[in-house]
Amino acid sequence: MRRALWAVLAAVAMTVVGCESGEGVVVEGTAPATAYDGPMNVPTKELDEHTPRALRLASGAAGRALECAGEIHNGNGPDGWSRDDGGDSPEEGLELYFDLFDPGEPRSGYRVERRETDRVLYSYDVGGRTKVAVVVAKDQKDRPGWGPETSASCDPSELPAEWTDSHGYEIWTDRAGDRVPTAEVSSGAGDDHCGWGEVHFLDLGGRTYARDPEGLLESGMLTAAYDDSVTLPANAHDTGYRYEDQELWLTGDRRTAYVRTGAGVEAWPLLKTQAACM
Repeated sequence: MRRALWAVLAAVAMTVVGCESGEGVVVEGTAPATAYDGPMNVPTKELDEHTPRALRLASGAAGRALECAGEIHNGNGPDGWSRDDGGDSPEEGLELYFDLFDPGEPRSGYRVERRETDRVLYSYDVGGRTKVAVVVAKDQKDRPGWGPETSASCDPSELPAEWTDSHGYEIWTDRAGDRVPTAEVSSGAGDDHCGWGEVHFLDLGGRTYARDPEGLLESGMLTAAYDDSVTLPANAHDTGYRYEDQELWLTGDRRTAYVRTGAGVEAWPLLKTQAACM
């Protein structure tokens, strides 16, 4: 269920990533306080799963260079570039990474963290810690020039709020006001391609709920109907999760997400089938 929701949310985020302004892809500046000093050429392995362990194995040196507060969020190994794609410089190799994969990560503000003859590690740092890492390599087998070899990133909640707010991410906070990893709770509008532009999805611990005021989802997808005005059940408890003016409340069976705002309480039903469309 979580993968299906992220397929929807990623599509939304990608539509607003585009090119960023204000600074170049690579900027001058001080490297992180503790620069990555491990091997740059790390064998990778692909597993048929989306676990932190699988992402670390797939992302080689880039995954090792991350300094996440939580788990690794994304990681990819050598997918390569064609014979005619390779750049003339490491920076062109980094730009090729964004052109080829459009990864939904910051496209500017990277610094050289480590440089070797045939590899360069670029890092996007927040508070002096690496949150996105990309290793570009030179002259790979049948792929001359510079191009991306491995990449990895921390959860979007660890990126600057200014960036996530402007790129389609809804980052919830906890009781202490701290940003919560999207792997723990995430939400976002549905994909216009599916005709779900007015639908809103909420993923919580692998369970997905939907706000569907226009009845756009097929009835068989929902465990109940969406209700825009309900009384908060007496046995509902406050999860502490907040997004803007929204409060998330749940009952013990977790079959409905109660979203309370200043205007009242809405009942978002649980999905019983995957929220995915072609």
